Amino acid sequence: MTFISDPDPPAPGSRDPALALAGELRAIAGKLRRKLREQGSVGDLTASQLAVLLRLERDGPATVTSLARAESMRSQSMGVTVAALEILGLVTGAPDPDDGRQTIWRLTPACIERIAAARAAREDWLHRTIQAEFTPAEQDRLAAGVALLKRLLDL
Repeated sequence: MTFISDPDPPAPGSRDPALALAGELRAIAGKLRRKLREQGSVGDLTASQLAVLLRLERDGPATVTSLARAESMRSQSMGVTVAALEILGLVTGAPDPDDGRQTIWRLTPACIERIAAARAAREDWLHRTIQAEFTPAEQDRLAAGVALLKRLLDL
């Protein structure tokens, strides 16, 4: 059995700079996500409840079956999640006009307001922190970094 070797393997103890950067980006993304969650939350919701709310916001009204499929869950589990969201007043259901056996779920106006308020709180925190902690030159560098991150995500 033969192996193709790297023509320029890294020296022992050294690390590929791109690999190191990938690890740092992953760690920073996780910390930023947690920090933003602290700044504007839509309440004490589970990850699956939040996923359903964000999916309904992004994709519009849906049945439990389509939500379950989109979130890779069993329909029964999704039914429990949606029922909890209904009790909290975050979603409301109406009979499907094409199939009365199905219910179409949508966000309530109160939920839409809560999501908008949470986003505004996170953006406000970022805005205040960037203004307070970074010089104009650093803000320009941060903007350039954001452009590179967008490009990375568009690949």
